[in-house]
Amino acid sequence: MKVRTAVITAAAPNQRALPLQTLIDRDGEEKPVLAILVEQVLQAGIEEICVIVVPGAEAAYGQAVGRNLGHVRFIQQHEPRGYGDAVWRAHEFTGRDAFLHLVGDHLYVPGDGTAPAQRLLEAARAEDCSVSSVQITREGLLPNFGAVGGRRMSGRQGLYRVETVLEKPTPTEAEQKLTVPGVRAGYYLCFFGMHVFTPTVMDILGSRLAADGAGVSLSSALAELARHEQYLAFEEPHRRYDIGARYGLLTAQLALALNGRDRSEVLAQLVELLATQQMGAAAGRSGQ
Repeated sequence: MKVRTAVITAAAPNQRALPLQTLIDRDGEEKPVLAILVEQVLQAGIEEICVIVVPGAEAAYGQAVGRNLGHVRFIQQHEPRGYGDAVWRAHEFTGRDAFLHLVGDHLYVPGDGTAPAQRLLEAARAEDCSVSSVQITREGLLPNFGAVGGRRMSGRQGLYRVETVLEKPTPTEAEQKLTVPGVRAGYYLCFFGMHVFTPTVMDILGSRLAADGAGVSLSSALAELARHEQYLAFEEPHRRYDIGARYGLLTAQLALALNGRDRSEVLAQLVELLATQQMGAAAGRSGQ
């Protein structure tokens, strides 16, 4: 399997402004989130990247990409017809090849300096099929993620054969349909926001959109994929940071800082902040 293209979705109403937010990257440079994502994708060996945007957003996104703009093109999603439709908008760009897919409102911060997509790409090439990164996630976070059920593959560390896919399942649905042998009770394999897809995914999305012009979810298309061909989940050891969540940008910034060149400076500032707050709280108690 050759994977040379990537698709980043950034057109959802609650998502489109997030890739333009500026953070300080691990190298100490200020960059928009989109620029960080693009750099990570190129670091993994991807050659061309397509970003799905709303009409009129190309200029702002192009400016956010910065020096790597030559590797990026933009495709519009004219109507909000769902996540599956956003991915399908790139079908001519990806052609009949497998492609890497990421969401534009997540950041990935590996602690060992490797490109976040590197392990996923290696797994997809070795198994020659669609593979989604997943992370073992506690039950209370199920409303935030799609999740998969299946079985561990014998002799393959961290790989699962996907049998079921549900979008933001309830705890009851997850317990009934997504329990995975070997994963402790109350925890499930939730999407990491990073996938490698074969062209079959585009075929399924296109057929479903032709049948229902109102839109289609990606999770339902992936559930169909699992019924047609081998589809695997790869357990990602590092964390993903949903920058659209409450305090998501703050958490992502801390993760970048604590894994970057300014780690010591940031830790010193955090210790000073905590010490100042404790002193203030102590002074308040003594004055009562």
